[in-house]
Amino acid sequence: MKGIFITGTDTGVGKSVVTGFLAKYLREKGYKVITQKWVQTGSRFSADINLHLKIMGVSKGAIKEHLDCVCPYIFKLPASPHLAAKAENKKINIARIKQSFKSLSSKFDFVIVEGIGGALVPVNEKRLVIDIARELGLPVLVVAQNKLGAINHILMTIEVLKYRRMKILGIVFNNCPGQNKLILQDNPEIVRKITKQKILGVLPRQKRLDLLYKKFLPLAAKIIS
Repeated sequence: MKGIFITGTDTGVGKSVVTGFLAKYLREKGYKVITQKWVQTGSRFSADINLHLKIMGVSKGAIKEHLDCVCPYIFKLPASPHLAAKAENKKINIARIKQSFKSLSSKFDFVIVEGIGGALVPVNEKRLVIDIARELGLPVLVVAQNKLGAINHILMTIEVLKYRRMKILGIVFNNCPGQNKLILQDNPEIVRKITKQKILGVLPRQKRLDLLYKKFLPLAAKIIS
């Protein structure tokens, strides 16, 4: 398993933190690891890659020779990749994305790819981000917010991955504030029963990344097992 694709059930569900945590865990296990974001929107440099590096304790300078591959496309407009590219009169070349992944995977033990929003986000008028991951043969880790309404989003995401016959590593839940505790407890259980997928665990609401990482460690062990 040279690469892992991390998708969310929506945007803003915690993919960046989970991506950084998993990369940090693998580095601590002695692997040579790098993260990747195929398309970053709403930023001059990938804010998500910056967060990964911060979590991993790696400087931007340490990966400077790989930056073109780490984030092949960056657009200013905070929108879906197809629209952000269109706003700058540019097109996203999927072959370039694939080649960037292959280049990194030839140099690193693991390439952890953070997706763009949810699984069915378009990169152009014909292709979706999940289809690139499928064509590269990447197993998928699903990150979901644990809140009222999450069940529908999670089930649809799992259906999408099953339809494409992609390997699903499991589901990570991130607790949202202000939610009914009964809902937070029930969501992972009902999703497990319906999907028959591995529920890797639930991360609590925690602003301190160092403390949250400690909670993530048992989940990471299950992902890589």
